Amino acid sequence: MSKYLFLLGCSIVLATPAAAEQPRPPSGADLDNMGTASPVRASVITVVASGTSEALGQSGQAIAIIGREEIEQVQGADLTRILQRAPGVTITRNGGIGNFTGVRIRGAEAEQLLVLLDGVRVTDPASPGGGFDFGNLLSGAIDKIELLRGSNSVIWGSQAIGGVMAVTSRETDGVRGSLEYGARDSIYANASAGISGNAGAVTLNGGYFRTDGFSSAAVGTEPDGFRQWQVGGRGSVNLAAGLQAIAALNYADGRLDIDGFPAPAFSFADTAEYQDTREVSGMAGLKYRSGPLDLMAAYSLSETERDQLDPAFGDDPTYSTKGNSERAEIRGKWDFADTLALRFGAEREWSRFTSTFDDEQRAAITGVYSQLGVDTGRLVVNAGARLDDHSRFGSAVTFGADAAFTLADGWSLRASVGEGFKAPTLYQLFSDYGNQTLEPERSTSADIGIVYGDRILANYFAASVFRRDSENLISFVSLPAPPFGIYQNTGLARAQGIEVEGGYGLTETISARLAYSFVDTEDRSSGSTNRGNELARRPRHAATLSADWTPGDFRLGSDLRLVSRSFDNAANTVRLKGYALLDLRAGWQVTDAFELFGRVENVSDEQYQTAAGYGAAGRGVFVGVRAAM
Repeated sequence: MSKYLFLLGCSIVLATPAAAEQPRPPSGADLDNMGTASPVRASVITVVASGTSEALGQSGQAIAIIGREEIEQVQGADLTRILQRAPGVTITRNGGIGNFTGVRIRGAEAEQLLVLLDGVRVTDPASPGGGFDFGNLLSGAIDKIELLRGSNSVIWGSQAIGGVMAVTSRETDGVRGSLEYGARDSIYANASAGISGNAGAVTLNGGYFRTDGFSSAAVGTEPDGFRQWQVGGRGSVNLAAGLQAIAALNYADGRLDIDGFPAPAFSFADTAEYQDTREVSGMAGLKYRSGPLDLMAAYSLSETERDQLDPAFGDDPTYSTKGNSERAEIRGKWDFADTLALRFGAEREWSRFTSTFDDEQRAAITGVYSQLGVDTGRLVVNAGARLDDHSRFGSAVTFGADAAFTLADGWSLRASVGEGFKAPTLYQLFSDYGNQTLEPERSTSADIGIVYGDRILANYFAASVFRRDSENLISFVSLPAPPFGIYQNTGLARAQGIEVEGGYGLTETISARLAYSFVDTEDRSSGSTNRGNELARRPRHAATLSADWTPGDFRLGSDLRLVSRSFDNAANTVRLKGYALLDLRAGWQVTDAFELFGRVENVSDEQYQTAAGYGAAGRGVFVGVRAAM
């Protein structure tokens, strides 16, 4: 505890930018006539609440939005350092950057977070849990992150049990670039170029990252490196009054050194194995807006290929997987009265997977939903329902509602209740361990909170109390005879707690912010020997304290991450100790178009693990430049 207090003091003393660095509401926004909630919340646009572009104040759900300015302020390729500045977020990583990285929201499984990249669902149908690996998503091409915390399958369908994260790639008018070098011979380069006008807009971006890394096995000594290059772009064309064509495409290719279980000990240790991963996602569609009607229709696809190779066995992969999903959807909003709006949508998704040991398997799911919204100015209420039909397990119905009430002086109350479901993955249904009688995982979540302002400003505050009950959770059950295991619906779980976040401008140049969550999890599975235990890898306490000082063109800052102990397994017999990580950062805006920056990560060289047996990064120093024209 004394070390935590020491680091906390360092974080406050070694402050940096925030008051001057905070993003501002959009230029030209009419802050006096935005309708619901506070003017600031009414000027911030989100899509995760209802599936269409809405002011943040038109939803009673818990949503955090992180913009490009904050991403650049934190620095670096590692997206987890940015996500941890939002409450309710904890991270699990199997080694260094590039390794599997799971993001848990309010104690949910990492696979229960739905992730959208430029509107495309980017989960991997070939992975056992069907989740998204954040190890392959780096920060350089990202413009905005929207994070909804809570179940919301009414709008988003399968997988939205823990929450929904919408990631939007950069949109640039001009040319921008950055170059960074640092610890473990790491280099990260990014460039984006774009143009916009009355006819439309287009942006292209690209990035390259390479690091020698460190041993993924905590007991290992051989560095496990990671290399990735990424290209992408997004654009729009104004076809006619109110009619716009939109498109986006993203591709990432990575190579990751991995450790394994070599003979004769067959324990986790250094190996020469590596993994190649190729991810592609894209969408094309139309947007139409005329008077009270907004419509969006799109087709999207996502594909992930993974090859594991061991030089000891030649150049051919020892194991390969390929997951693919295609999706056609239409979403809309009809403001059919002064205070009433109908949001609606329909979608069809086709998914398939294959692996070295599994023949191609397919499934499809169709969903329709509607949501009625009432906005009286001070009070906003939304309620809706959804019906999904899956080609393998049948239908699922979900409900949800939220409300927000504006108090005086920028304060508002908000509350939400939502149901979520997650369809069994193709691997869980059809692999050697598959079970075609599986039912979808289900959840019901509720929260209530109070909000002042929004995190885009120096002064803001939000506090929430939440609970989520989950049932039919799918787990692997061992058997005494071949195939020695099968997936079954066996689990019940509860996660509940509180979240607090806020920011305060101490002076015009000094500010501080805090994101804290207390999450109490419990395995409630009937008849299980683990009943009453904490869920694995869910720390009860997690907090990030940031402090910033901006004297003119110079910036100094710090981020302190505090995480309490947790358990690595369901039996609660393998303990992961708590840890504290302090990062220091600095920047100098030399000219309007040129900036120098640098940081020190893990200043105290803390030794810690987020997954038992896997190493974590020690102290590292990084420097870089940004330029624009």
